[in-house]
Amino acid sequence: MKKLLVGNAPCSWGTLEFESVKGEQIPFGRMLDELAETGYTGTELGDWGYMPTDPSALKDELARRNLVMLGAFVPVAMKHQAAHAAGAANAVKTARLLAAVATSPAPYLVLADDNGSDPVRTSLAGRVTPQAGLNLAEWKTFAAGADLVARAVFEETGLRTVFHHHCGGYVETPHEITTLLELTDPQLLGLVFDAGHYYYGTGGEDCDIVAALDGFKDRVWYIHFKDVQPEIARHARTEQWNYFTALQHGVFCELGKGCVDFPGLLRWLSARDYKGYTLVEQDILPGMGSPKESARRNREYLRSIEANFA
Repeated sequence: MKKLLVGNAPCSWGTLEFESVKGEQIPFGRMLDELAETGYTGTELGDWGYMPTDPSALKDELARRNLVMLGAFVPVAMKHQAAHAAGAANAVKTARLLAAVATSPAPYLVLADDNGSDPVRTSLAGRVTPQAGLNLAEWKTFAAGADLVARAVFEETGLRTVFHHHCGGYVETPHEITTLLELTDPQLLGLVFDAGHYYYGTGGEDCDIVAALDGFKDRVWYIHFKDVQPEIARHARTEQWNYFTALQHGVFCELGKGCVDFPGLLRWLSARDYKGYTLVEQDILPGMGSPKESARRNREYLRSIEANFA
């Protein structure tokens, strides 16, 4: 019987990469304790410096709780060629730490655009039009930057890179994800498919997660579980909220309380004989309740539908 491997991320305890929505951070030790106590066996690194950056110290923290390090999120403004070299250096620095604490399965460098930094794209999250996207020259620059980072990470550490499509950045819509994958090296760069960001990024009500996964199947190396509250998403589009306002209103709800077809997603993973981890991301902001109890409810929901994966 196949076992669903489930991790959770620091963002589920309020450690988001965006300064504008940060509250008082929960110490990493408490976060890891609560993550393990609520039934998860893997985690991601979070912002650089949130967890120890000394490999031996980080390895000890993970081993004490029997946790696997699954990856680290690194944003790079790849639209701008001038950002590529520094972005690659930062990715390699992060990947070296990941490689030093790697067990099995090996962690990924999770590459993304510098989401939330462009005011126009941030304002259009969840309702991006083709006119708001990159032109061909910008796409070529963006893709070259992604390949550069992935190649540097692999050559320096042996770790693979997955790209995180994300609302509030230049790879949000299904068409933009497809374009990036077409322009990048399939041997170097995979996709971390994030169910919530995909649904919200479609900009509409009809989102067939399984069909989307079928379209990207050869590049899906890693999975993020995130749900979307459809009424809040609809209201965000009507009121033209930017990404951060939608986030603060809880557009990404607890698993099973939104519209993502997680049973179908699990059946798809099972049919593909997926052996890696799935990672829960429940963006918790101040005032949204107890991160630990939210994490517990998310884990219980996944247990309730796990037969779809077996």
